[in-house]
Amino acid sequence: MAESGKPSVLFVCVHNAGRSQMAAAWLTHLASDRVEVRSAGSNPCDAVNPAAVEAMAEVGIDISAEGPKVLTIDAVRQSDVCITMGCGDACPVFPGKRYLDWKLEDPAGQGVAAVRPIRDEIKTLVENLIAEIAPETMS
Repeated sequence: MAESGKPSVLFVCVHNAGRSQMAAAWLTHLASDRVEVRSAGSNPCDAVNPAAVEAMAEVGIDISAEGPKVLTIDAVRQSDVCITMGCGDACPVFPGKRYLDWKLEDPAGQGVAAVRPIRDEIKTLVENLIAEIAPETMS
């Protein structure tokens, strides 16, 4: 557990522009302040994917102010659960951490129509994660 006593989750994808941003937004939205949420990329882009921003806006979640962040050892160290999404071995491994790899299509270069099913799949995965790590937060 993080110092706050809450479970802490880090979402990592290559560019931190699509999948990990949507996952972090879903977890923040669905679990409220009961889970610490981070996201990062092994090779972050300059901006969040506009199709991901649009897809999340369609479900009432605004990620337009978010920006890709670089993956750091400290981010991994401070997280209880590290969830990778297509970044291979870029995530450092520390004993005592839980690591999951979510196989998700990369939304890079795709329009909003192609991003919607990815967004919805991420929501389901996040709901399952919440049920596991913070079940009392499910609504």
